[in-house]
Amino acid sequence: MTHRIDATFSSLKSKGCSGFVAYIMGGDPDYAASLELMKALPDAGVDIIELGMPFTDPAADGPVIELAGLRSLKAGTNVVSILEMATEFRKTNTTTPIIVMGYANPVHHMGYATFAEAAHAAGIDGAIIVDLPPEEDGELRTAFEQYDLALIRLATPTTDAVRLPVVCANTKGFVYYVSVAGVTGKALGQSAVVSDAVEKIRAESGLPVVVGFGVKTPEQAAQVANHADAVVVGSAIVDAFHTDGKDKAIALVKSLADAAHQQ
Repeated sequence: MTHRIDATFSSLKSKGCSGFVAYIMGGDPDYAASLELMKALPDAGVDIIELGMPFTDPAADGPVIELAGLRSLKAGTNVVSILEMATEFRKTNTTTPIIVMGYANPVHHMGYATFAEAAHAAGIDGAIIVDLPPEEDGELRTAFEQYDLALIRLATPTTDAVRLPVVCANTKGFVYYVSVAGVTGKALGQSAVVSDAVEKIRAESGLPVVVGFGVKTPEQAAQVANHADAVVVGSAIVDAFHTDGKDKAIALVKSLADAAHQQ
């Protein structure tokens, strides 16, 4: 629920630090392994979890996330099993916000109202649906409002002064700023550009701004945390988990979280 997101950012503000958001692909390489990784994230310093929902045509994903999604689909992952992951996580953690991130087609197929009810029951706090623009998200937003779920929108370097109010209107929880024009895993946007964008989005929305796409190292996380309310890392974590296993992935997560929290 949105109150968990609000409480997290309020706590971070009281500590005078930025937050750390970790993205993982649900069901990669299978349900059990990804759930084990998910459960380990909060103790490694993760403030908010982004739980990826795999899709067959992930237009915004770079190769690392795309391959993770394919592995997840091959293991039989679907929207229902992603919700089951959240339900299992909530049995031992009732405070860390969970944001599901994915594409509109599987959610629409399930039914927006059905998805909202099930997400609420699973303990999910909100969703980022990357291919559902403000002009087309009214039905999902209405369904979410019934359960105080946050529909989180994306702003990008191409979001101009005319478009920004449209993006920010009715957004809840936080605004996600994509630091580069492109897919996940690309190079990080320039610091001055990121800083300026964050200030404009924060002023327009009145919400925390998290920055992602292109952050891979603790040094980059610290750099972004100087400007943003939280830093998001996805591809680097997914790649470490796939290549080196859970322990190495968690060690990376801890180093990234520590860097973000120091700012």
